[in-house]
Amino acid sequence: MKPVPISSNNIVGPIQWLPNELPPKSQTLPELLEDMAELQPNSPALVSGEKYLTYGELSDKAKVFAAGLKEIGVKPGTRIAILAPNIEEWVVSAFAALRFGTEVELFNTWALAWDLEYLLSASKAEILITVPKVRSIDILGEINKFMPEIWDSDSSTINSEKYPNLKKLVIIGDDLGATKVPSAAINYEQVLELGAGKETTKNLAVSTGAAYVMYTSGTTERPKAVPLKHREMIENGFSIGSRMGLSDIDRVWLNAPLFWSFGGANAAIATMTHGACLVLQEYFTPKSAAKVLAEENCTAAYLLPSSVLALVNEVAEEVRAIKSLRTGLTIGRPEEVRQAVIDLGITEICNVYGSTEVYGNCCVTPHDMPLEERLICQGPPLQGVELRVMNLETNEVLPINMSGELQVRGRVMAGYIGDQAATSAAMTKDGWYKSGDTGLLRENGTFQFIARHSDMIKTSGINVSPLEVEGFIMSHDDVLEVVVVGAEHPSRGEVPVAFVVLKNGASVEAKGLQDFCKQGIASFKVPAIFEILEVLPKTTTGKTVRKSLILQANELVKNNLKKEK
Repeated sequence: MKPVPISSNNIVGPIQWLPNELPPKSQTLPELLEDMAELQPNSPALVSGEKYLTYGELSDKAKVFAAGLKEIGVKPGTRIAILAPNIEEWVVSAFAALRFGTEVELFNTWALAWDLEYLLSASKAEILITVPKVRSIDILGEINKFMPEIWDSDSSTINSEKYPNLKKLVIIGDDLGATKVPSAAINYEQVLELGAGKETTKNLAVSTGAAYVMYTSGTTERPKAVPLKHREMIENGFSIGSRMGLSDIDRVWLNAPLFWSFGGANAAIATMTHGACLVLQEYFTPKSAAKVLAEENCTAAYLLPSSVLALVNEVAEEVRAIKSLRTGLTIGRPEEVRQAVIDLGITEICNVYGSTEVYGNCCVTPHDMPLEERLICQGPPLQGVELRVMNLETNEVLPINMSGELQVRGRVMAGYIGDQAATSAAMTKDGWYKSGDTGLLRENGTFQFIARHSDMIKTSGINVSPLEVEGFIMSHDDVLEVVVVGAEHPSRGEVPVAFVVLKNGASVEAKGLQDFCKQGIASFKVPAIFEILEVLPKTTTGKTVRKSLILQANELVKNNLKKEK
C-alpha cells in the first residue's frame, strides 16, 4: 500500500482518485443502474433466493414498478418508505421510488409498534412499501396496534388523523400472517401489473439531493434521520469496492440488512459501481449461509463479529472449502478479523471503520494489505475523505500516534433532518463530523480504532441509544428510574443491560420487564439483563455514576454466560 500523504497540521487525506480507478460518471442511483444495464445488460446483477436478475432485467423491472407507482398516485416528491428484509422487491422498490426525485425512507425490520409510530411520524411517509411479517414479527399487526382505524374503513385511501400524510400500503408477498390487509392496500405484484406496458417514468433524481434517509441511534432519545446523497453514495461505494478488489466478475454475499448503511449504502452500491452481482440472504443461519456462499460461488462476503463467530463455530470447514471466496468486509477486534481470515479462509477480507453519518464506511484496509496491518487498523481514509484526531479538552488537533476523538470531513452527512440541536452537537462549523470514537492516526496514514467514548451501545455492529431504551422502559407503570449501559460480550461486542428502580409497591420482576420490552421495541434494543436495584449509584450532585454500573453490567454478563455453558 502506498503511504497516504499527511499534511503539516496532522490531517490525513484526502487521497486523490487514480486515473485508472475513477468512479462511474453516473450522477444518481437510478442513472447508475441504467448505465450498468446499457454497459452489461446480460451480466448477473442480483440473486435473491431462487430469483435471478441481470442488470438489464433489474433496470427494466424498476422502471415498470415506477410506472405502476405512478398509476396509484405517486408523483414527483411523494415520500416513500420501505420496510422489508433482504429480498429482490426491496431493491426494485428502492430504485423505482428514487426515480421520482424523492428521499426514500428506509425502515428497520426489527421495528415494533413503538418504533413504527415514530418512524411514520418523523418521515411523513405517504406510501409504505412493506411485507406483512418479518420472521416472527407481524408487521401489519404492529401497525394495527396504533392505527386500527384503517382496518375499519373500506376506503381505498388511508385516512388517519394521527398520520395524515400516509395514503397507501403496498404489500410484498402473499404470506399475510394473522392480520388481514386493510382496504387501502395494494399488492406489489398488482403494482407491477399496473406499470406493465405504460410509458417509462422519467428519472427525476438529482445528484445534489438525498437518495436514502437512514435512521441511526446515537445518544439522543429517538433515532435520527440521516440523508445520504446520490453522487456521494456512488463515489463512496466505488471507493469501498476498489479497496476490496471488486470487478464485474465478483459475486458479493450480503446478509446485513439493506436498510442499514453497511448494506444499502455500502454493499449494494460497492457491488453495482463495479458491475458485480449482489447475492442477498434474507435470513441468516450458519448452515444456510454456507450453502448460499458455495452454491452461488460467492467471491466476497459482508460479515459482522457475530456472524463470523457463528460460521467459525458451526461451518468453518464448509466455508474454507469455498475456493471462490477471497475478499469482503468485516469489523471487530483483531482476533475476530483473524478468525475470518484463518478459520474461514477469506484471505483478503478488509477491516473497516464508519457510521451511517459517513456513508457507511470512511476507512477501509486494502484487500492486499499485509494481514498483521489489517488486524490492527481500519486502513487509510477513502478517496475524498479527511481525518483528524482532536483533544476534546483543548480542542486542538493531535499529532500522529496520539489518541483522541476521530473527526471526519469530506463525504459526511449535511445534518440530521429536523434536528438542528443534534446536528450542532455532531458537526463542527467547518464541516467535521464528530465520531464519538477514540482512535489515533498512524505514521503510514491509517486509522486505528481504540474505543467508543460516548454512551452509545454497539451490539452486533448495530448502534443502540441508551436514552431511547430508557425512554421505553420508563413507560412501564412500575418503573421509577432506569439506566441502560453497554456490557462487553464475546460475540456481540456489547449488549444492553438495564438497571431499574421500581416505584413503591411495584411487583414486576426482571423477566416481566424484559417481556414488556420484547413486545414493544426491536429485539436488538431489548436489554439482555435487567437488574432491579433499591437506588442507583449517584454523585453528590445527583448525577448517575455510569462507570460503576458498566463494571457491574460486565460482571452480570460474564456470570450469565458461565451459567449458560
